[in-house]
Amino acid sequence: MKWLSIPLFLGLSLVSAHAAPDPAVTALLTQAQDAQIRGEGEKALRMAQAAIVADPAHTGSYVALGDIYARQGHSEYARSYYDLALSIDPQDAAALKAIAVLGTPAQAASNAP
Repeated sequence: MKWLSIPLFLGLSLVSAHAAPDPAVTALLTQAQDAQIRGEGEKALRMAQAAIVADPAHTGSYVALGDIYARQGHSEYARSYYDLALSIDPQDAAALKAIAVLGTPAQAASNAP
């Protein structure tokens, strides 16, 4: 099985370019990252999703969720969350970098497990 070479939370930006996130969002993203490190993928997904619900305008939450999906080998889901981050902030450096790492959809498919 091939793994994408995407570091854990490649672009996890706990501080948005527009405003600092709610401390609850930061806590949820930290919990998501901790769960991912422990190998608790489903919990990591739930925590990142909860961060999006808590502050739908915080692009870092979308990038974090995309990173989790990327690490789990779901590059299309990952790309969709990076795209959502970019729909909020087209200049979000973390989302742009994550999409560059994923490459084109055809390249991502060739890296699939």
